[in-house]
Amino acid sequence: MTPFIHLHVHTQYSVLDGQSSISSLVDKAMADGMPAVAITDHGTMYGIKEFLNYVAKKNSKIKDSVKEAEKTAAKAREDGDENAVKEAEAQIAVLKGKIFKPIVGCEVYVAQQDLHIHVDKRDTGRHLILLAKNEKGYHNLIKIVSQAWTEGQYSHPRTDKQAIAAHREGIIVCSACLGGELPKLLTAGDLEGADKCVAWWKETFGDDYYIELQRHKATVPRANHEAYELQRRIEPQLIELARKYNVKIVATNDSHFTNEEDAEAHDRLICLSTGKMLDDPDRMLYSKQEWFKTQAEMNRVFSDLPEALATTMEIYDKIETYSIDHAPIMPNFAIPESFGTEAEYRSRITEQELFDEFTRDENGNVIMSQEDAEAKIRKLGGYDKLYRIKFEADYLEKLAYDGAAKRYKMPLDPEVNERIKFELHIMKTMGFPGYFLIVQDFIQAGREKLGVKIGPGRGSAAGSVVAYCLGITQIDPLKYDLLFERFLNPDRISLPDIDVDFDDDGREEVLHYVTEKYGAEKVAHIITYGTMAAKSALKDVARVVQLPLPESNRIAGLVPKRMPEVNGKELKTTLKNCYEHVEEFKAELHNPNKLVQDTLKYALALEGNVRNTGVHACGVIICRDDVTDWVPVSTAVDKKDGRVLVTQYEGSVIEETGLIKMDFLGLKTLSIIKEAIANIKQTRGIDLDIDSIPIDDPKTYQLYCAGRTIGTFQFESAGMQKYLRELQPSTFEDLIAMNALYRPGPMQYIPDFIKRKHGEEKIVYDIPEMEKYLKDTYGVTVYQEQVMLLSRLLAGFTRGQSDTLRKAMGKKLISKMEALKEVFFKGGQERGHDIKVLDKIWEDWKQFASYAFNKSHATCYSWVAFQTAYLKANYPSEYMAAVLSRNLNDINKLKGFMDECKAMKINVLGPDINESRTSFSVNANGDIRFGLMAIKGVGENVAKAIIAERDSNGPYSDIFEVMERVPSGNINRKTLENLALAGTFDRFEEIQREDFFLETSRGGTFGDTLIRYGQQTQNSRQEQQASLFGDDDEVVNAASRPTIQHAAPWTNVMRLEKERDLIGIFISGNPLDPYFVELNHGVSCTLAQREELTPAEGLEITFGGMVIENTAKTTRKGEPMQIIKIEDFSGTTEIILFGRNIHAFGALCMVGSPILVRGIYTAGRFGGEIRFRLDSITPLDDVRGQLVDGVILKMADDGMNLQSASIINDIIHNGESEREKDERITMGSLSFDIYSPRYNRKIRMRSGKRFPITRSSLQALEANDIEYEIHKIK
Repeated sequence: MTPFIHLHVHTQYSVLDGQSSISSLVDKAMADGMPAVAITDHGTMYGIKEFLNYVAKKNSKIKDSVKEAEKTAAKAREDGDENAVKEAEAQIAVLKGKIFKPIVGCEVYVAQQDLHIHVDKRDTGRHLILLAKNEKGYHNLIKIVSQAWTEGQYSHPRTDKQAIAAHREGIIVCSACLGGELPKLLTAGDLEGADKCVAWWKETFGDDYYIELQRHKATVPRANHEAYELQRRIEPQLIELARKYNVKIVATNDSHFTNEEDAEAHDRLICLSTGKMLDDPDRMLYSKQEWFKTQAEMNRVFSDLPEALATTMEIYDKIETYSIDHAPIMPNFAIPESFGTEAEYRSRITEQELFDEFTRDENGNVIMSQEDAEAKIRKLGGYDKLYRIKFEADYLEKLAYDGAAKRYKMPLDPEVNERIKFELHIMKTMGFPGYFLIVQDFIQAGREKLGVKIGPGRGSAAGSVVAYCLGITQIDPLKYDLLFERFLNPDRISLPDIDVDFDDDGREEVLHYVTEKYGAEKVAHIITYGTMAAKSALKDVARVVQLPLPESNRIAGLVPKRMPEVNGKELKTTLKNCYEHVEEFKAELHNPNKLVQDTLKYALALEGNVRNTGVHACGVIICRDDVTDWVPVSTAVDKKDGRVLVTQYEGSVIEETGLIKMDFLGLKTLSIIKEAIANIKQTRGIDLDIDSIPIDDPKTYQLYCAGRTIGTFQFESAGMQKYLRELQPSTFEDLIAMNALYRPGPMQYIPDFIKRKHGEEKIVYDIPEMEKYLKDTYGVTVYQEQVMLLSRLLAGFTRGQSDTLRKAMGKKLISKMEALKEVFFKGGQERGHDIKVLDKIWEDWKQFASYAFNKSHATCYSWVAFQTAYLKANYPSEYMAAVLSRNLNDINKLKGFMDECKAMKINVLGPDINESRTSFSVNANGDIRFGLMAIKGVGENVAKAIIAERDSNGPYSDIFEVMERVPSGNINRKTLENLALAGTFDRFEEIQREDFFLETSRGGTFGDTLIRYGQQTQNSRQEQQASLFGDDDEVVNAASRPTIQHAAPWTNVMRLEKERDLIGIFISGNPLDPYFVELNHGVSCTLAQREELTPAEGLEITFGGMVIENTAKTTRKGEPMQIIKIEDFSGTTEIILFGRNIHAFGALCMVGSPILVRGIYTAGRFGGEIRFRLDSITPLDDVRGQLVDGVILKMADDGMNLQSASIINDIIHNGESEREKDERITMGSLSFDIYSPRYNRKIRMRSGKRFPITRSSLQALEANDIEYEIHKIK
């Protein structure tokens, strides 16, 4: 058998085209004895880093064995045992032969002429395989691929021959499949063009150009049979050209899936890619021969051309092994020349001085051996790099002490000075001073130059005093016992990770600043890969095979919210685990419906496949060089910024390549704070410094104690409100602790925490000294930092050891924990502590570690939360206006916050021409007004023009003043109508909303008349003419404004509907609110679900809503029909009434009527199209409270606790109070489905209590993350 390796292989990173995972390909290649494989995805290198990492992991075990064998050989040589030496060397040779070689490649798309232009619509790129021979070839390949994305995009990322030739060093070229330039020319009969093509590639690449041969002979009926015929037809011509130009032929298989049995799953993947159904006769088909064939299978396919197989090994021999990983490539921060220059440092400081400074501690003590010290110097990049680090470190020290003089009293307290000195030394000797200079620079620019609201800190970086002095964070770590080594552990070198929160708008401004400062080519976002999760895989396959939507939703709904536990650990939510451990799925695997079986089978095969790409929400790369010098880039679509530049390697591995990742996060809460401060300035003339508000403000603590936290940060959930009322927080430390405790796991300790605060439970410390760090949390261990500090206090742990302990406990690293346990016991006993007490403390910590929280993060976010609560307590209208503005696009949240305004006795009023600003604002009475930009069709320019004129010349007295004063170019007919429909002119009593739409005698509406009036008035003012309108205008004469003529009044429902259409919400209340439960839980489908539903014969459905249109028409036969448009909370649908249904139900379908519709899908005569047959229409009023009769609460056994019981009891009590006001509220039966993940069992328990089935009660369940099911009355 001729040895063979695959050189043309697609993985799942050939998005929605390749199905193979990288691990499955490598595993199969190694199992088959192949020494290498190439990855050549379409136009991308997305999977290359994962590929190299996986191969390195597989090779590591082999390399470890090589090292052991080399030790054995060395020992045998020392002993003079020649036989043992030979055996060891033979073993080494065998092991080295097993080391697998990863080949980096890409199947690029080549433009016909130039990547910057397209000759015609078909010039989307001809396929070509490029392989990197060595590290130089890798870097050239990423240049080619990156340029294709950034400059050559036309349907595909395209390169061209010129670009490939310019980067040809280290590149191997293969002619590709039937989509390649050479095969296309031959299939088109252009022999002369084919000849020139081979000649050009041969001349350019010499012996590194190869001609591919493929043979995909389909063996099943439903497959592409044409490809094989074309492949065989041009094969003699390919061989002839190869011989003519002395080019070697190479056998490939264009693999798209791993095993032969994966062909059908891949077929469904292609359906997803092309948007076709499986039974579409005209859809794209593969030959189903594109599996990753074994060497034996490829030998059978090319038995007559063994040389084509052998060529793959020639290419294998050309490939060098290399690593694309790199030490951190820190961007150079520009240091002012007034401080000094790097050149001056190089002339003044000796290498020995650098050696001593970087290998000793902050006090100059020798702390490592000469060997370790030299290794550290090498790891930091050698002396050449150390000069730069030293220069940056000294400048960082200057900035830090300048900041310390502002933050702390001078002279500095010894504790402060020691901490700063220690931190600066660690930053320097880890090689990261430049990182901190970059971060402090863009944060300073954001705050001082750009006016961006920046958070006080986030995560463990808040533990750094230097970061606090630099202004990177705003929380004093010493005041709150926050630890630097939680951020940078001096015992291990790892990149710092400073996440920064910006207000939503300001984030983009700071990113722009960074891009301008360092260069657009040196800054990039980070790609993300969207994969098919369990539910989406089921739904995707169900859609392709046309499983009816209700059945698809039912099957997907079987994926549990919480998976069973196995060996005490919750399983991952995968289909494999679902099929094996979830009882409902076990039954479905034997469902007699073949479509269900197919859906389950192929969803399992496709789960985890890459489905799309996106942009990391916050990760940004800042590089010293052009990003494409180190990694490939592409483009991806960001929700806010459109198409942006992204790295092709994702965030979890990008730093391994040496690139520096920083997280720029947009935090809506900061935008709310910023807008609230602006509102306060606008309404009260106060310049509020939110960072200087009193931490003991009484009104703020009153708000927290009352649990009135809706709309504030971090503390707004119903469960948190309940605990706040019980806790009655009185200090900021109380809030930090609650923020840390209110999460799954530690939540069980909240009752103890509350009791201890109020003296209802005695506070006991295992060792009296522990009070120092547990006093603020009433003896309850809440934070990781407490364990770290206590380990130092009780057992003398070093800073590094304490952080290693924190990490080992948090990640349950058993071996590390056991080693540290010995250190803890030894150190504790040396300090006189009882071994039994130490053992108890250790066991408590082990339990605590599963839920321990980062105090640095909790403190920072609690400060942001306190700021929001302060604003709500002291400036309620201004704050809530900001909350509404920043939630305008989330209607459900907007409604909730409007309800909160009502509870706060703050009126939320519609838009008004004399009070509204661009967004929500506060008027003189403390009422909140909708902003003008909240109205559809009213853009920023229109809103600003209206406001600017009003601010300059006073309020508008009537509609005519509006038309006379607002520049006419800003208001067209549509804008005027939208302003009117939204109620903007309601203050003008002389004109009603409907009057703007009255048809006039000269055609058009009165709104048109007003537009003309405004234009002519403003023109006349400019031209100083007296006449405004012609004498023949029957409405307007030359000396007067138009006469307002009144239209027939609209009904209240009609006014509300039109208002909602323009603003997106019913300001005065939704007419459907009383029927919320019926329309969302008492019907078989909402209207949005009905629109997506796949009709099936015999399917009975009920749905409902309010009639918003009733259009009378006639059929082709002249018979009457009515088209009824209905709306519920989810969307709209239409039903049609004919004949007797008009007589039976027509009167119930008046516009504004809430109705319930029942019907069934039936096939027409002789098996015709399936249609909806109406059975009945009933007023919703008649069935209110009669469609549902019970609630089933679904809870895990560990969720059944005092907290959940208290929440449910509160909901029942509130419902009983509501029932007293409205007898039609349904008090339904209450049951519990209790599920035990540990035992994978479920039981149903019935309660004797009745549960209120209302919108507010269901929202309360959702707010507390309690899953429920409503029982319908059948």
